[in-house]
Amino acid sequence: MSKIEERVCKKIEERAKVGENKYGVTMERKDLSKEQWLVHLQEELMDACVYIEKLLDDFQRIK
Repeated sequence: MSKIEERVCKKIEERAKVGENKYGVTMERKDLSKEQWLVHLQEELMDACVYIEKLLDDFQRIK
């Protein structure tokens, strides 16, 4: 793997530890349905869109 991929893997490992400490479960949890997983994913992607919009707004102000 490249150094870039290694950094991404390290970040995933760190994020997994944070999640387990915060929620007390791993991604292997069995208490959520596939639909609930999709809702969680949708919420995360909507958050990402808000972050992108904020950054794009910052770039527009610089121009």
